[in-house]
Amino acid sequence: MATLKEIAEKAGVSVATVSRVLNYDTTLSVTDETKKRIFEIAQELNYKTPRERSQMSAKDRLRFGVVNWYSESQELDDPYYMAVRLGVEKECFRRQIELVKLFKKEGSYESEWLTGLDGIIAVGKFGKREIDLFASVTDHIVFVDYSPDEDRFDSVVVDFRKATARVLQYLIDLGHKHIGYIGGREYVDDGHLIQDERERTFYEYLYLRGMFIPEYVFTGRFIAEDGYMLMKQALQLPNRPTAFFIASDSMAIGALRALHEAGIDVPNEVAIVGFNDLPTSKFVQPPLSTVQVYTEFMGETAVELLVEQIQTKREIPKKIVVPTKLVVRESSCAHTVKK
Repeated sequence: MATLKEIAEKAGVSVATVSRVLNYDTTLSVTDETKKRIFEIAQELNYKTPRERSQMSAKDRLRFGVVNWYSESQELDDPYYMAVRLGVEKECFRRQIELVKLFKKEGSYESEWLTGLDGIIAVGKFGKREIDLFASVTDHIVFVDYSPDEDRFDSVVVDFRKATARVLQYLIDLGHKHIGYIGGREYVDDGHLIQDERERTFYEYLYLRGMFIPEYVFTGRFIAEDGYMLMKQALQLPNRPTAFFIASDSMAIGALRALHEAGIDVPNEVAIVGFNDLPTSKFVQPPLSTVQVYTEFMGETAVELLVEQIQTKREIPKKIVVPTKLVVRESSCAHTVKK
């Protein structure tokens, strides 16, 4: 694109004169012939004023929709997906991409909400009916925290299997032989259960070592209230676990309250490891050992994938598996382990 300096050199006038002519400065004293020459050269070189470039940019701006599988109130109960969404918003702002935020309303999405979008970032778990709805709106879709069975969509997911195996081996290395699990169940399409890789890996890893005890597995919703309730149930066991892997920090915080109320020392009687590394996890008592998930990075990566899809017209789907990090704090660092 031409610059003011190039036009000025070709017209034989100063840059300031070119700028004032192209911006219709009525106080400028130059001949009509000079004005005509400047306008003709600007047209020849396809020069655009800053205002014209801004208008052109606004017209050509991408418009994405971030579709959250939670309602807004549910998102507050489990901040995991909120962190992903904030990563999407941050990257769209950086790239000057218009973003429309869509939450589930009364258990479904309305198709008119999705019109006029260049691409969709679907955050959470979705059933076939919802996936088909998204695909009817745009060919450009990225799923975050979920990878549909169909091999036609980009996705950004967490390496849940490796993270779970790392936690379990850590607890085993501490000397724990009785390890419990507290996690959540998630459903799509009016009741279809989504298999949680953490729960599945918990079973497989301990079963192969002769350490899996079905009575040590407790599931509910990924919220603090259910973590509290499920831990109270676990404490009724005659031979309770000495350590728990809890599949979300929200649930782990609820579980810690139940342990405190029962007068159980954490970590010397029961060790706890959570998942997500929420900002509050380091401030509970004792500070929570947990698996750090790079949620904001996941959101940013989803935006990058969607932009690449549109710009390159790539047809082969990509699946980005994001690693995790075990953060050890005081909730698991027991001095002695009950045998």
